Amino acid sequence: MELVAPLKEGAEAVRERGGVTSDLCFLCGLCTASCPWNIVRTFIPHKMIRQAQFGLFDLEDEEWWLCTTCNTCVSRCPRGVGITDIMRAVRTIMMEYRMAPASLRSVLASLGSVGNPLREAREKRADWAKGLDVKPFMRGTDLLYFPCCIPAYDSNAKGIAQATARILQKTGANFGILGAQENCCGESARKAGNESLFEHLAKSNINAFNDSGVKEIVVSSPHCYTTFKDEYPKLGGNFTVTHFTQYLARLIDEGKLKFKELNKKVVYHDPCYLGRHNGIYDEPRKVLKSIPGLELQDEVDSRENSLCCGGGGGRIWMETKKGERFSDVLVDQAIELGADILATACPYCILNFKDSALTLGKSDIIEIKDVSELVQMVI
Repeated sequence: MELVAPLKEGAEAVRERGGVTSDLCFLCGLCTASCPWNIVRTFIPHKMIRQAQFGLFDLEDEEWWLCTTCNTCVSRCPRGVGITDIMRAVRTIMMEYRMAPASLRSVLASLGSVGNPLREAREKRADWAKGLDVKPFMRGTDLLYFPCCIPAYDSNAKGIAQATARILQKTGANFGILGAQENCCGESARKAGNESLFEHLAKSNINAFNDSGVKEIVVSSPHCYTTFKDEYPKLGGNFTVTHFTQYLARLIDEGKLKFKELNKKVVYHDPCYLGRHNGIYDEPRKVLKSIPGLELQDEVDSRENSLCCGGGGGRIWMETKKGERFSDVLVDQAIELGADILATACPYCILNFKDSALTLGKSDIIEIKDVSELVQMVI
């Protein structure tokens, strides 16, 4: 076991990197009882917070990379301990000692070199929009659509961006995209502890947005939403940010969106970064409930108690062992509830659910859809 530093020095390093609330913890264990990892394996966050308090943690301990930053523990902590901030602070130290998992290091290198985690060429970032007559964003355009790297590049999620663009067109939105001018929002880099890379990506985006005259952004990813709303202002990037489910709910309220009938049973999954992190629970449900014929049901645990899909905190880029995937649990639950479709509003959730349905051999039993894809089917 390699310790970062004894007592005061290591503990101070954690505080300097954002883990300022570690001393508030009095080891009640509620974070451990709340952590989704304990559904599939043993994971003891309060033990790790104790290690951070004293600066005595193992730089080679892979458990520091398990946290998905789902925020369940933070939302329930009676002492207001920023547990995910402490996890990120220790990861930052581990990054400095080059102790990150190999798969994550590869993704971070890709983010630094080509601005996306999938090692795709920058000039291909707008390829998802080919044939859709989506216009480049320019001054005078009302709305920037920022699709997130996953819908921009991954074939399993491109349908999210394409459905969103078609809906925006059909409802008469004056929108555009920046394509190769934009980078990843940087959220995964920050949650993985690479602050300098996050700032590089964020400042590049802020400059691109400002140079193009962007004022309002609509996003598909709750991770982009949180980053643009909460992190970019600290770096001088002040924009109005809307998640697409909020945008759709607003159109419904204004009477600008009408739906055809869809006779399907849909189970809706609350993404951690849309729900617990931002309190957006009602808007996606408003949209789905507005579709005639659609029977909507919540998951076994929903809203603030929703089970994480497993993709946050950089986990989407790390291998999760078979039998330890939260998304497997959620797909099985949706099937048991009789769902025709498992719907959500996050590209990370979509990737994990599709992978689970495939590896469980249940892709022919249940469909995985983003809310935007469901809406595009019925307008």
